[in-house]
Formats: sequence, structure tokens, C-alpha cells
Amino acid sequence: MLVTDAQLQQLATRVAAALSARAWRLVTAESLTGGQIAKVCTDIPGSSAWFDRAFVTYSPQAKQEMLGLSSELLERAGIVSEAVAAAMASAALARSQAEVSIAVTGVAGPGGGSAQTPVGTLCCAWMDRDRLAEKQPPQVETCHFNGDRDQVRRQSVQYSLARLLDILA
Repeated sequence: MLVTDAQLQQLATRVAAALSARAWRLVTAESLTGGQIAKVCTDIPGSSAWFDRAFVTYSPQAKQEMLGLSSELLERAGIVSEAVAAAMASAALARSQAEVSIAVTGVAGPGGGSAQTPVGTLCCAWMDRDRLAEKQPPQVETCHFNGDRDQVRRQSVQYSLARLLDILA
């Protein structure tokens, strides 16, 4: 599925309105998308009012250094897993001033897939301060997208932001 820049901008504008209505800020922890969620959000003028920061943790080492994920978790669960996405979402929120986080990890391709995590796999997590304070786990989902590397990444940005809107509604 082809996701256009205009579609992503329209979605990010809706996210901005939803976050602004709550006086909330967003933090992202991105692997698969390489910072594209943050880019789409910060392309909107005035985004500093509702976008706090982004952690682009593409490598396992970056996930450990920037987010404090353990090597044991990464080895046991696998880099592309709901457990890692959840840990990324919680850690990003804890290391920011934001009220809600999105975390994404996956396989964009064309290589790097396996039987367990084929190309096009996205593991995404969303966490907010209330869930964190109540020691509840993040909301986590795994999806599979078709297309080339750019299409998988764009669909991942679209999905993660659309689900955030659902969560905020």
C-alpha cells in the first residue's frame, strides 16, 4: 500500500490536535522507522508545543545505551519483538518530559527477515504516564506490511500514529 507524504501530514496534524487538546507531549523510540515518526510530527509548525523528543535507537547497542534495555532482554526476546517494543516505549517515557510514547521495532527489508519475523513485521507499543504510574504494561501490537523498504516504513509510521489517535480518543 502506498502511503503518501500528504496522508502522513494529515494524520500527524490530527495527532497534534489530539495531544494539544490534552496538553500532552509525545516522545518516540524508533528503530524500524529510523526517526520518520519524529520527522512527520516535527514537520508541523509549532510542534515543539506537543512533541518532546525522539530516540532513534537503530542498533542493539543504541537501545542499551540510550534506553537502558538489557542485553538479556534483547537476546531472549529478540530485537524485533513485542517485549522489546514495550520496553522501548516505557524507557522513552521515563527518559522524557512527555505524557505518551510510541515505540517501533521491526524488519523493513529487503533482507533481515526470518521465519519468526518476516520482512514487513512491525512491533509497536504505546505507553502513557497513567499506565506507567499504575505499573501497567504498554499497549503492544504486531503487524505485517507488504511492499518495499520505503513502503513498509511509511505504513509503520501511519499505523503507529493512527493507533495513537485511537488510544487518545
